[in-house]
Parts: sequence; C-alpha cells; structure tokens
Amino acid sequence: METKRLAQAIYEAAHLTGTFRLRSGQVSEHYFDKYRFESDPTLLAEIAGKLALLIPEHTEVLAGLELGGVPIATALSLATGLPVVFVRKQAKGYGTCKLAEGVGIEGKRVCIIEDVVTTGGQIAMSAKELRERGAQVESVRCVIERDSASRRMLEAEGLELASLFTLDELMAAGGGQN
Repeated sequence: METKRLAQAIYEAAHLTGTFRLRSGQVSEHYFDKYRFESDPTLLAEIAGKLALLIPEHTEVLAGLELGGVPIATALSLATGLPVVFVRKQAKGYGTCKLAEGVGIEGKRVCIIEDVVTTGGQIAMSAKELRERGAQVESVRCVIERDSASRRMLEAEGLELASLFTLDELMAAGGGQN
C-alpha cells in the first residue's frame, strides 16, 4: 500500500471528532483511536512494513511501551526479525519485578516504539529507566506524531524521533484540517 493510501486508511479507521482529553492533559477536537488501527491485522501489517523502513540499522532490540506501543512493536518484530521487549510504565512489584519484559537489554541498542506521541513525557521517562538498566537508547519511532514540540523535548533528552505520520499529514489525507 502506498504511503498516502495508508494515511487515508488510518484516518478512516481511527479518526474521531468531539472533545477528548489526551494522556498529556491537553484537550483536542481530533482523536485517533489507536486501537482501531492496531487491532486491524491488515492495517497493522501495513503500518509495520512502512515503519520497519525507519528503524535505525544498528538497532538490536525494539521496546514497545505499555500499552499502545506493544502491538506496534510486536508487528515490527515480525516484520524485521528483531527481538522485542514490552516496557511497563513502572516495574511490577511481584514475580520478576521487571520494567522491560522479554529479551535482555543490557548493553543493547534499543529503539523505543510508540503508537501516538503528544508530548513525549512518558517516552522520556521510559528511556531514562531503560538506560538505568543498561540499554543504549537513542531512537524513538512512532506511528503518529501529534505535536512537533514532542520532537524538540525528546531531542533535549538525547532521543531522535521519527514518525510515520504527523497529525497534519493524517488530517490532510482525510480531507480535514487541523
């Protein structure tokens, strides 16, 4: 599927209008219900195929952030052959007590995978915690970048963000305006 058609398909599957409070606390009239494109196997495979092209060459492990980054990272793992870890918002307090479930990350070059990035705050916190556990984290990949301010904030944390689509690109693909 060509990139423009993929943007249209994501818009058609996931775009909602109304009044929505985002995880960042911001309020928006436009919302992309990520679970609508993440739960569609055909759309998810297309997204993974395109996003796979943006994964840095040196990446050794993909890190899907809880919860929306997990299906994207899993699909990317299947598309690229790279192992994946699933990163909790905080380490669980029982069992293995791990923050990142899956393969080992110590000394590995890890690329964080997220579905939608608004401010980048959770990504910055997760990157810090992964680094504290020995991971080398320099890159972040996402499906939708809602606000370019997130890119600048992540750059200040030593993280390079690349997105499949910006909010403006999806809105344009859907015939709407931001």
